[in-house]
Amino acid sequence: MIERIHTGNRMSKIVKHGGLVYLCGQVGDGNDISEQTTDCLGRIDNLLLTAGTSREHILHATIWLADIADFSQMNSIWDAWIPEGHAPARAGGQVKLARPELKVEIIICAAVI
Repeated sequence: MIERIHTGNRMSKIVKHGGLVYLCGQVGDGNDISEQTTDCLGRIDNLLLTAGTSREHILHATIWLADIADFSQMNSIWDAWIPEGHAPARAGGQVKLARPELKVEIIICAAVI
């Protein structure tokens, strides 16, 4: 069974299937990479909670940055957010994001335990 949560015409914020949860790409509010990353990860926490899981069960993350020069600063916030011993597989790179003010977008797949 596929369960879609917070579904609109274009996308669902959460899709659950086969013990997995897929989150749509999340962006954050703020003026710089630190503020946007922090806000984005807070949104991910809320969606994971809604889906019945948590950051300890993240399997894979894709992180898109508008400027790869922000990689180190984003990583310092990410590293503090991910629980020790629970680092997921991860990929990412520099891309042109949907709006010019956006600096980071994170896409998550997690297990529902």
